[in-house]
Amino acid sequence: MSFEREEYRFLAEIGVGPTNSGCYINGQWKAHGSIVSSLNPSNNQRIAEVVEASVEDYKEGMVACSEAAKMWMKVPAPKRGEIVRQIGEAFRAKLESLGRLVSLEMGKILAEGIGEVQNCHEAEIVDMCDYAVGLSRQINGSIIPSERPNHMMFEMWNPLGIVGVITAFNFPCAVLEKGAPTTPLVTIAVTKLVAEVLEKNNLPGGIFTSFCGGAEIGEAISKDTHIPLVSFTGSSQVGLKVQQIVKERFGNCLLELSGNNAIVIMNDADIGLAVRSVLFAAVGTAGQRCTTCRRLLIQENIYETVLNQLTDVYKQVKIGDPLEKGTLVGPLHTRASKENFEKGIEIIKSQGGKILVGGSTIESEGNFVQPTIIEISPDAPVVKEELFGPVLYVMKFQTFEEAVEMNNSVPQGLSSSIFTQRPDLIFKWIGPHGSDCGIVNVNIPTNGAEIGGAFGGEKATGGGREAGSDSWKQYMRRSTWTL
Repeated sequence: MSFEREEYRFLAEIGVGPTNSGCYINGQWKAHGSIVSSLNPSNNQRIAEVVEASVEDYKEGMVACSEAAKMWMKVPAPKRGEIVRQIGEAFRAKLESLGRLVSLEMGKILAEGIGEVQNCHEAEIVDMCDYAVGLSRQINGSIIPSERPNHMMFEMWNPLGIVGVITAFNFPCAVLEKGAPTTPLVTIAVTKLVAEVLEKNNLPGGIFTSFCGGAEIGEAISKDTHIPLVSFTGSSQVGLKVQQIVKERFGNCLLELSGNNAIVIMNDADIGLAVRSVLFAAVGTAGQRCTTCRRLLIQENIYETVLNQLTDVYKQVKIGDPLEKGTLVGPLHTRASKENFEKGIEIIKSQGGKILVGGSTIESEGNFVQPTIIEISPDAPVVKEELFGPVLYVMKFQTFEEAVEMNNSVPQGLSSSIFTQRPDLIFKWIGPHGSDCGIVNVNIPTNGAEIGGAFGGEKATGGGREAGSDSWKQYMRRSTWTL
């Protein structure tokens, strides 16, 4: 059994055993669905088993969640903030173990796994809790002058109700939650910590209802008229389906979908800084971040210089077990991901792509592939798509305007960055005729956003925003009243 292995014994510290119930319903762990195995992507061996939710489990959970929501909405916002603070402290106390679990089950290196729990941009549980505590005392309304004599108008914000959260495997930590089906152990460990806080404060467990399950649970959440807001993280294709289902019942969606992010390097850039940034953005998490750099646009007269330096550092990247010290690139998350990489490379070749570095899978029991650099035309159809792996397309341009056009030419619009020292280009880049993405960086990579700013993108990235000073408004219902 895997739990007899030394490297798995830490799982007991966060409530994960050899066999686990995958539903937390009304303060109890129960599940009546199929039994699935969580696999270690480094060797595709079983870590533990999980009993998934059935549709009946979902219905029972929704009843409990609906009842708990009525009570939870009556609690003053600062008091709710105190509970969130305690949740953050609970995660902080288990930071190392949770980060190790994320690395073990998802495949990202340990530093990234710990960073996800602490302060990385898409999940950052601990830091987001700290931020939310502050916001809980800043839910302010407005006093608006009325046209009628002796009258005043007021703007009031009240809790929206139940939020359905459907998370992705690459940032699996996440209220009614459905975790990613391939990272159920993270979902269970996170839920157990939240449950402990609720129990300690004599609060109903239904406030946080959690399911491990597949598409049928996600579909049930999307169709449920008791859920006014569904937050979905995943591909643009699935996100569009979720949005259509939710909108049919006049619900709201918060979508964080695919990215096809570009870094632009101008001829006046600090090339050393740019190359290090591209490496970090393109191979981190084995290219499985929504903010991964997938396209590199280099000004023509420095093209060869940048490319030579970049190919040199790529050849020095250590690929291996994400829990081992010194590893920079771990495995892809599943066997299917590895197969998609192979298929993607063949499509790229058929569309004129020239492989400069990598381009192959690595013979092993795990899902390892080589970080890859490909020279290709920006007009190739495959460039418009998101291949979820460590594949970087490189292209050259002549003018700043051409670079902006290339950056904006894809359906997605999440993150972008330019490397330049020229103030005039910087202000054009961040202006109305610059990058059309939700994240528009200068002299830093496409990944690594902070919770103080809104995170999300435009076009096929979905338009949703998490974090930022007004993020709470998405989870609230606004009413105007006149006195």
